[in-house]
Amino acid sequence: MENYQYEKKPRVLCPHSHGSSTEILKKELVLGWPQFLLEKLDLVFLDGPFLLQDKVDAHDIFHPPYYEWFLANKDFKEIYNFEECLQYVEANMEKYGPFDGV
Repeated sequence: MENYQYEKKPRVLCPHSHGSSTEILKKELVLGWPQFLLEKLDLVFLDGPFLLQDKVDAHDIFHPPYYEWFLANKDFKEIYNFEECLQYVEANMEKYGPFDGV
């Protein structure tokens, strides 16, 4: 396998999981990924567009605020604000991109 040299660091969009935040994701990456790898990437973090409406397990460990990407009922049979979420992500990709990965 050949070694490739990039002129710039690959830019990666980093959305957090449900009920999380960019601050939580940053802490998780620093603890879980090797530093030499983090230094080779241009990581762009993005908080979800909506404040969390319910509680998740991470809330006993990390401090608020917490975000979600869209709203849903408890069994996820009804989803709300999904189109707004897509518009939000697209607008931020245009603002901070282009990206090489997610």
